[in-house]
Amino acid sequence: MASTLLFAPLLGALLAGFGWRLIGERPAMIIATALLFLSALLSWVLFLTYDGNPQSIHILRFIDSGSLVGDWAFRLDRLTTVMLIVVTTVSALVHLYSFGYMAHDDNWKEGEPYRARFFAYLSFFTFAMLMLVTADNLVQIFFGWEGVGVASYLLIGFYYRKHSANAAAIKAFVVNRVGDLGFLVAIMAIYLLTDSIRFDDIFAAVPELRETTVPFLWLQLNAIELICFFLFIGAMGKSAQLFLHTWLPDAMEGPTPVSALIHAATMVTAGVFLVARFSPLMEYAEAATAFIVLIGAFTALFAASVGLVQNDIKRVIAYSTCSQLGFMFVAAGVGVYSVAMFHLLTHAFFKAMLFLGAGSIIHGMHHEQDMRNYGGLRHKFPYTFWAMLIGTLAITGVGIPLTMIGFAGFVSKDAIIESTFAAGATYAFVILVAGAAMTSFYSWRLMFMTFWGQPRGDHHTHEHAHESPPVMLIPLAVLAVGSVFAGMIWYGPFFGSTEQVADWFGASIHMAEGNNLVTEAHYVPNWVKAAPFVAMLGGLALAYLFYIRRPDLPGKLAANQPILYNFLLNKWYFDEVYDAVFVRPAQAIGRFFWKKGDGRTIDGFLNGLSMGVMPMLNRLYGRAQSGYVFHYAFAMVIGIAVLVTWVTLTVGAR
Repeated sequence: MASTLLFAPLLGALLAGFGWRLIGERPAMIIATALLFLSALLSWVLFLTYDGNPQSIHILRFIDSGSLVGDWAFRLDRLTTVMLIVVTTVSALVHLYSFGYMAHDDNWKEGEPYRARFFAYLSFFTFAMLMLVTADNLVQIFFGWEGVGVASYLLIGFYYRKHSANAAAIKAFVVNRVGDLGFLVAIMAIYLLTDSIRFDDIFAAVPELRETTVPFLWLQLNAIELICFFLFIGAMGKSAQLFLHTWLPDAMEGPTPVSALIHAATMVTAGVFLVARFSPLMEYAEAATAFIVLIGAFTALFAASVGLVQNDIKRVIAYSTCSQLGFMFVAAGVGVYSVAMFHLLTHAFFKAMLFLGAGSIIHGMHHEQDMRNYGGLRHKFPYTFWAMLIGTLAITGVGIPLTMIGFAGFVSKDAIIESTFAAGATYAFVILVAGAAMTSFYSWRLMFMTFWGQPRGDHHTHEHAHESPPVMLIPLAVLAVGSVFAGMIWYGPFFGSTEQVADWFGASIHMAEGNNLVTEAHYVPNWVKAAPFVAMLGGLALAYLFYIRRPDLPGKLAANQPILYNFLLNKWYFDEVYDAVFVRPAQAIGRFFWKKGDGRTIDGFLNGLSMGVMPMLNRLYGRAQSGYVFHYAFAMVIGIAVLVTWVTLTVGAR
């Protein structure tokens, strides 16, 4: 079963990518989608029937060089099964959705097989992601890690005739390589210190690593702190955390199904999974986990603040993803890894649904993405409206305060905020509550600007707006079920009590002795439990005032506060700063070597020198080749005499 669910997407990618010429484009798409549904079905069977005993299923011999042994193996534990259902379920639904979304794409000429290529990329991405989450050693997880990077590059730049799509793909690839360098340093440090890349060996060496210090630059650092710091650097790049986040919004240049698959539910959560997987090390790295909480909290605040003023519907949801990932990292940083995985699971349902719902709007509005040109669309898109309303209720955290009854995001987000307070991270608690208020505001702003009010923009586009076909609506309906019930169904295993969580996750998540935060979070004051709900109501009320009651207020506020508005609109000027600090100097260095090095030195001076000197040398060499044997014999005698003289003088000097 494990091998089938792992290799089914790879088979689909090969058939869609190389076999479509033999079987046809549409059959290739159908087969690739069917294989993904098979993988999703087997993942759910595995998830629901898993008995809790960790296993390592050997697939084939991969690397065996001295002590470096990294076989390709399927690591089966509770953490793996959770990620399997997330990856395969969302991917299967995205494959199905893409039948409708990519049916008539005007970016391609008639007859181009772009759909087969698109499905091949989707399936290849899914296979790489499965490689990552089922890895049993560092080489395999890095193989999957880089595989999803390559696949995301191909999918973001799918519209390769557009300069903006190519630029976004390159940006994502380069920024992720920065994080990947940190991950690679962590891998090398682990192998150097433990002489192994297998997870079981690494985790068994934790007591020794806790007592080990290593030289790094001019410092002597604790081995676990150093390893966990660089592991998180890798996670920062893949999960778009502050300072390495700039690629995520630009990645919206890819088709909307790509946004739902990669940038909502799977690839960007790989960093959270990595931190949870290495919880046996993270539990003993106080400085590194404090850094994780700091970055996660400010990522949640930064991304939520930028989402307040964005007008592109996909970019609003993209910044929402970035913000929610910050929530997950705060949970992992304070030591409640199960709660981080809980929000990862619920977020996959409602965020994928929001992206696919946005894609339905874009599809029906003839690829218009600016919300300022929407308005009054709930009658044109009745099914999409209800799906996105459910997603909004989930992400903003609507439920019954002080209970576990509510939409998926209500349960998991409250669990994070309560755990953060219980851990004593007061500043992070305050930031997350503020982030929850902003989340509510920009989410309801999106709904009000899109579905309420009077139609804006092109009249012809509104007149011909239409609901999406059933093949695009069925995935929305499935995801809606998860967005409503996922939090309540899996509340106990992820956040019931310390004992319940430890029993359900087993050895897949490690909580150090004394880490009782899951239980302690249930006993925080009631005002702490009610804080995110009150923040949600505040954001909703403000959005209603701005975009329903007084739609003139946003423009007046932006005019009265131009510095703040432009600061948020320009995403805190991160791109401009990076352009000035990194991009332009790199381009200047490249131009210097091009014009001064290649142009003036190589093509100019050296080529000119060679044109003058080489003919003269050629003539001398030509004269030396006389063709007479006695000339060559004479030269050999002279050479032997010189060598004998040199050896004699050298030996005599000694």
